[in-house]
Amino acid sequence: MATPTPTKTPVEKSKRSHSHHHHSRDGSSFSSSLSRFEAYNRLQAAAVAFGEKLPIPEIVALGGQSDGKSSLLEALLGFRFNVREVEMGTRQPLILQMVHDPSALEPRCRFQEEHSEEYGSPVVSASTIADIIKSRTEALLKKTKTSVSPKPIIMRAEFAHCPNLIIIDTPGFVLKAKKGEPENTPEEILSMVKSLASPPHRILLFLQQSSVEWCSSLWLDSIREIDPTFRRTIVVVSKFDNRLKEFSDRWEVDRYLNASGYLGENTRPFFVALPKERNTISNDEFRRQISQVDAEVLRHLHDGIKGGYDEEKFKPYIGFCSLREYLESELQKRYKEAAPATLALLEQRCSEVNIELARIDSKIQATSDVSHLRKSAMMHAAYISNHVGVLIDGAADPSPEQWGKTTEEERSKSGLGSWPGVTTDIKPANAVLRLYGGAAFERVMHEFRCAAYSMECPPVSREKVANILLAHAGRGGGRGVTEAAAEIARTAARSWLAPLLDTACDRLAFVLGNLFDVALERNRCRESEYGKNTGNWDGYVGFHAALRHAYNRFIKDLAKQCKQLVRHHLDSVTSPYSQVCYENDFQGVFNSTAIPHDEAKRDQENIPPEKNSKQTTPGKGTEAREALQETQLTVPETPSPDQPCDVVYARVKKELGNCIEVGPRKRIARMTGNRNAEQLAKVHNGGSLLFGNGDSGSKTGSSYSEICSSAAQHFARIREVLVERSVTSTLNSGFLTPCRDRLVVALGLDLFAVNDEKFMDMFIAPDAIEVQHKERQSLQKRQKILQSCLNEFKNVARAL
Repeated sequence: MATPTPTKTPVEKSKRSHSHHHHSRDGSSFSSSLSRFEAYNRLQAAAVAFGEKLPIPEIVALGGQSDGKSSLLEALLGFRFNVREVEMGTRQPLILQMVHDPSALEPRCRFQEEHSEEYGSPVVSASTIADIIKSRTEALLKKTKTSVSPKPIIMRAEFAHCPNLIIIDTPGFVLKAKKGEPENTPEEILSMVKSLASPPHRILLFLQQSSVEWCSSLWLDSIREIDPTFRRTIVVVSKFDNRLKEFSDRWEVDRYLNASGYLGENTRPFFVALPKERNTISNDEFRRQISQVDAEVLRHLHDGIKGGYDEEKFKPYIGFCSLREYLESELQKRYKEAAPATLALLEQRCSEVNIELARIDSKIQATSDVSHLRKSAMMHAAYISNHVGVLIDGAADPSPEQWGKTTEEERSKSGLGSWPGVTTDIKPANAVLRLYGGAAFERVMHEFRCAAYSMECPPVSREKVANILLAHAGRGGGRGVTEAAAEIARTAARSWLAPLLDTACDRLAFVLGNLFDVALERNRCRESEYGKNTGNWDGYVGFHAALRHAYNRFIKDLAKQCKQLVRHHLDSVTSPYSQVCYENDFQGVFNSTAIPHDEAKRDQENIPPEKNSKQTTPGKGTEAREALQETQLTVPETPSPDQPCDVVYARVKKELGNCIEVGPRKRIARMTGNRNAEQLAKVHNGGSLLFGNGDSGSKTGSSYSEICSSAAQHFARIREVLVERSVTSTLNSGFLTPCRDRLVVALGLDLFAVNDEKFMDMFIAPDAIEVQHKERQSLQKRQKILQSCLNEFKNVARAL
């Protein structure tokens, strides 16, 4: 409701202003304007007390620290209370609610209590008023540890000689901080004042002393930044009597009073002079001096200037009394214009406070109804569990762009970084896409496969090879080289693949852990979309924390179980009793005659791939194979429970002759004759066994490079079996199936299988009920005050 300061027809404005002022003093006009003023006074007090942002028409006084702002406020109040001394030290706004009360022959000043719309006891002494303002300011700045504060002090002044006005007095602009203040205090004051003056419902009362030329004004540009066209700014030239002495001719004074070259054609400043006497005088004498100074200024302009001045144009803007009448009438006019909008806003705020009150009432009631709260909480947990399952199966809401993560983000935020033991940078498919849920899970699985297949068998020193090979050679037989290579591969697989498996489990757990927040958001979206109301759970911080903790613990337990499962698979394929390293050999044995050809055709499941039937594990000797082919009999890994071990051993020895197995999968050929002697000689001559003796016909010797090559092939075979046959299916079933089938039960047992007291601990923190009741009391108080203001404004609206 901002309107420009009327200046085009000053005479009519003056008449209208005076007419309004005089008519407002009698009859129904006075009564209605007073009721509007009191309604706005109460509304302002409530707004400050409860932090309400209401567009109440207000006057904000601005100016430099020595531009006469404090003297003007005292003149408006009609009495002195050393406001000048206060202003020199205050660093927060002072809201002056001036109430014209004919019965108050002496001023009654009361300060609004902290965090309340109530006012304290009346303060009579002027020095006490100044002390209260100073002490409150110092206490607030000490508490906030700042140099200035926008929180206002409200003082209500009831007096027979003050107008009905509300003025916000701001700290004066300064160029330099006082001693002991931070250096940025001037900037802080300017910033705060701009913030107070920016709302469009506020009228700016800008003071500048007459000795300052408009072209060199320090603060005019700051005011122009707030109100560029001066549409809602009233400019006041203070200490006007100091400048009068410089004028002798009419054209000089008229040019100065016009000021259109700097303020614009539609802006007319007021010119005010006030008593300079600062000695202790009575309030009546103070007001008499104000009237006397006004009369002297007008007399000097009329008689002391050659040709006088343009009275018709400028007289309505000269003197304190003209300014006071204009301020009061202008504020009343703004009140009248703003009343309908204020009424609508009050109705809205009353409705909002009623909703808040209903919410806190519902919350207090819920804390006393344990069964209802338990049921609602169980439903909420079930919804979250269901959303987790949907996200795993595949969903695109909420927005993956906002809630998903790229591969790089998963690595960094999980704190796991790159894959252990992998030197190359693994870039899985869709690495740059933001994924969550099942899609992110599959991407991590693919990344794990890429990391596993990029890892080769690490190099082995000759000393390690010699230690392993000599140990096997010492036990005799011709498979020492093969056993050594297999042992090297098994050791490497245990050392290098185990950290890789742990990292895969941790990465997958991180992906599933992120689904909790996504599921919460999805639940909120679904509730708003379908209009469901499962209760407002945002306020139950303790329950949400417990739900999140239970979910994270469930995922952590799954990760621990999966680590144990995949480690078991690793131990199985790297066990000395595993046939992984010899699988091709045994496939060849089975494919020969152990399974009849016509039976094999019928049972296609037992036929190995054709290409594998020709593969042999590098480094294997042919003696054992030839010995096995003579009988085409496979020794069972474990004796049948129906036959004693001795019977089985005797049967095998009878059928195989000298080629027997000593222990599971440890085949040592026991030879006779010259071959046995040759083997013994080679064992005694260990060097030829390790590094070869140059005899190309020797089948037992093997070079270091051949052993490393054979170990690499065994390592690759172990890795392939582990990744393709075991780990992939284990991780899928170990993580995803429990999340779909067991999550809701796990959360239910963790959160709800407790007694009522422990259950309520999630919803009621220590002293929480007392806090809720205090919040309810505060809302009830606010509701009562706002409803009272609403009723007053309804009465005001009827009188308009």
